[in-house]
Amino acid sequence: MSKKPSDGRVWPYAIVISILFIVAAAVATVVVAVKHPVEMSDMDMQDYHHYDANANDIIAAMIYFDKKYNLSYHSHSFVQEDAMVVYKLVDSSGRAIDDAKINIMVTRPGDHNNDLPFEKPTNVENGLYTFHIGSLPLAGRWNVLAHVVAGDNERYFNLKVDTRNESAFEY
Repeated sequence: MSKKPSDGRVWPYAIVISILFIVAAAVATVVVAVKHPVEMSDMDMQDYHHYDANANDIIAAMIYFDKKYNLSYHSHSFVQEDAMVVYKLVDSSGRAIDDAKINIMVTRPGDHNNDLPFEKPTNVENGLYTFHIGSLPLAGRWNVLAHVVAGDNERYFNLKVDTRNESAFEY
């Protein structure tokens, strides 16, 4: 028994099926990309293009700022119901600085739908800059991004906090 050789009708079907498969894969890629957009970077309260273009200047400004000032996180806890962020700013000799400009953004990691910007603190006293955040929409991890300008010096300060563990924070 010998097999009858193909008369060439299978190849056109295989080519058409392959083309349809490629088109379906491209459509699926676009659908997935639209459902899961790429979020902008949270690095130092600016988009990654600006940070990449000025990384050396930003790092040099941070080093110079740290030589002249000491900025530290002084909140006792970070809770969902009544969140509060407190920073302490002193100069290198330990004298409290009350005339700096600090603005913060409280944001979820990788999600800009719940960004909470604060342009100025609620209270400034003895170098303690207090921001009353209020009630947070979601429990869990949050990033507190700060931009500090003291005189001619500036620094970005990133802090990671968690409402589920009130005393947990990471610089």
